[in-house]
Amino acid sequence: MLREIRQKLPGTSSVENMSLDPDQVRRLARLARIAIRPEETDPVLERLNRMLRLIDEMRRVDTSGVAPMAHPLDAEQRLREDKVTETDQHQLFQSVAPAVERDLYLVPRVIE
Repeated sequence: MLREIRQKLPGTSSVENMSLDPDQVRRLARLARIAIRPEETDPVLERLNRMLRLIDEMRRVDTSGVAPMAHPLDAEQRLREDKVTETDQHQLFQSVAPAVERDLYLVPRVIE
């Protein structure tokens, strides 16, 4: 699909100025198994083309001096102390189970 978009754009070999037409929107919807009614095609087309314009704009930004990062914030995860905070209630939970054997819940066989 992207190859078709590139071929439609005169004089460009890169993915700049991407845009879709109604036929491509219908094809994408069919491939994604999304039902789009005919009256929804134009609004969906406009939203997708706005998104593609935003991607084009972001691709034009020079990021050659920016180091890749995993997260935009230098945040550290707060860790809690590794200690037991709840009491053991497995006997209580298993007392209401329909079938228990050797501290394991027994369930009916599903696959023969």
